[in-house]
Amino acid sequence: MSVGVAVLGSTGSIGRSTLQVLSRQRGRFRVVAITGHSNTDLLTQQAAEWKPAFVGLVNGVGKGDEGRGKGTACLVEAATHPDVKIVVNGIVGAAGLEATLAALRAGKRVALANKETLVMAGELVAQAAREGGGEIVPVDSEHSAVLQCVAGRQPAELARLILTASGGPFRTWGPERVSRATVAEALKHPTWTMGKKITVDSATLVNKALEVIEAHFLFDVPYTRVDVVIHPQSVIHGFVEFVDGSVLAQVGFPTMELPILYALTYPDRVPDLGVRRFDPVAAGALTFEPVQPDRFPAYVIGREAARLGGTAPARFNAANEIAVQLFLEERIPFGRIAEIIERVLGVGSREPGAGASLQDVLAADAEARRLAGEAACS
Repeated sequence: MSVGVAVLGSTGSIGRSTLQVLSRQRGRFRVVAITGHSNTDLLTQQAAEWKPAFVGLVNGVGKGDEGRGKGTACLVEAATHPDVKIVVNGIVGAAGLEATLAALRAGKRVALANKETLVMAGELVAQAAREGGGEIVPVDSEHSAVLQCVAGRQPAELARLILTASGGPFRTWGPERVSRATVAEALKHPTWTMGKKITVDSATLVNKALEVIEAHFLFDVPYTRVDVVIHPQSVIHGFVEFVDGSVLAQVGFPTMELPILYALTYPDRVPDLGVRRFDPVAAGALTFEPVQPDRFPAYVIGREAARLGGTAPARFNAANEIAVQLFLEERIPFGRIAEIIERVLGVGSREPGAGASLQDVLAADAEARRLAGEAACS
């Protein structure tokens, strides 16, 4: 019998890629639920093609049957649908947290592309999985790479994780020039095609700070043993170093469809001819560089938020979401993103809350958003 899947954020980049994968695996999976943010036209097309039992629209006026679920509550409804076994969470930002928690408490597998979930509330997410019997399988290419390298290994065998970053469009720019980058320049990612918010996060390297925090919770590895290197070709997605000094890497041309498929079928692998096969000759030379802190100050702030713990990562994430939105609206220059985040986080001057409950996390998130808006106006 085919496995029921919910795709949260079906109209976004991850959601569309997920449906592409599922279209080639119709014998194994069926789409039970989809949700979109505000793209009603595309959601209507997807509903007509897949005929899911549940369709949710977070923001906007639905057409026809896609009004079955409205507002943010539809995310939880889709994630906990009784016919759903796997929830692909492709929502951008903090909005994906409550759906992830609900799905895990309901015993679902969450194929997680929404890295903010673990950044904001890693301990709460782990607790929800333990209590409900759910599981998280990462969709991020870097964490999927690590998972593939550690499959079958014991935690005590791991020595270090190395995540790769493309460096984004400003890898070779000087700090002063980066600070004046335009929206159009920030959205010209050299190797990946992604949504606007995550593309800007790649340009600031905030995405890699978020991924370091995510890796800490996914693989139970201290932050001091999660490193990041710049790898402009985006061919090697992650390394795992073991205690004997051996290193494994996962390799492939840039595509989100492979990690999505692996998250759906883990720990098994199934045939799929829809992605480009790897060719080492075509890949060419592979190079690596250290992260330059002066070029990527937001990454440095994010690692400090990880070190502080508690609600500091949630505050970091919230401040970044507001700053990125303001930048995309051309209300602040690119260089102010890191400045706003640092002011909100208050590194060295504000004790982070414990983050022991969802209320704590959401309160920290709300406060950080307010402070980020105020910082942008000052």
